[in-house]
Amino acid sequence: MKPRTRARSIALQALFEIDITGHPAGEVWQQRVEEAELDDTLANFAHQIIFGVLPLTVVLDEFIAIHAPEWPLDQVATIDRNIIRIALWEFAVYQKTPLKVAINEAVELAKSYGSESTPRFVNGVLGSLANHQNEIIQSLQRYKPAD
Repeated sequence: MKPRTRARSIALQALFEIDITGHPAGEVWQQRVEEAELDDTLANFAHQIIFGVLPLTVVLDEFIAIHAPEWPLDQVATIDRNIIRIALWEFAVYQKTPLKVAINEAVELAKSYGSESTPRFVNGVLGSLANHQNEIIQSLQRYKPAD
């Protein structure tokens, strides 16, 4: 697994645990970093994802619901929902990951963590969101992290 993909994987695992159990984000983050033994750069990237996505889950979910209405979020598997949130956050808020890279990375995570149909599903939802990329970026501009 490529280094940044590994960092995304750690972030996904943390977001999934937080989503399912409600464990405190800081504790989950600390435990994941210690277990994964990430270098500082990758640990920072995983941290940015986790603490970038968490406060925006409701906002990100609203965009997913609006632009991919054929997939009701309450019926989407928790792991799939978190994969989509990460990719959406990366290309629309973080904006340092090109759209195609964010989608490809999400599909790779879907292959590793999702069901057999997850990669196709994730690709479809993100494709719908990608068609509205500029509109979504404009709407989420206020959440963009400082460089």
